[in-house]
Amino acid sequence: MAAPDSIAQILTRHKLRHTPVRRAVLQVLSGSPFALSGHEVEQQLREDVDRITLYRTLKTFEESGLIHRVIDTSDTVRYAACAVGCTAQAHFDDHVHFKCTSCQHIFCLNQVAIPAVTLPPSFQAQTRDYLLAGVCQQCQP
Repeated sequence: MAAPDSIAQILTRHKLRHTPVRRAVLQVLSGSPFALSGHEVEQQLREDVDRITLYRTLKTFEESGLIHRVIDTSDTVRYAACAVGCTAQAHFDDHVHFKCTSCQHIFCLNQVAIPAVTLPPSFQAQTRDYLLAGVCQQCQP
């Protein structure tokens, strides 16, 4: 979990105001070992946060390069903290995600890059998502 002073530094580096909700949401996401849905973030927040404010915060963080979306096979949108070097202009989320079929958590595998894919000339990719499924190390017998 990120220390409160590092949360402040991250918000400053991304030129975002330091509101209590932003600090709390970033604290939850940076402290989670797996991607969280908006509802899961809401449940972990200590203070009562308006749902609209929460989703606006998530959108702002995504646009600023603080977090990225992870979409699983059930089309549930989850959010994960980005690597330190991410910015709105250069979003470095080209890594593989792993969904555990036992606990249902989705993990960022930052050390595993999405393999290069050559598309036919008439196709143009706009996003790159790569999701592997299996059993995570905590759930293995």
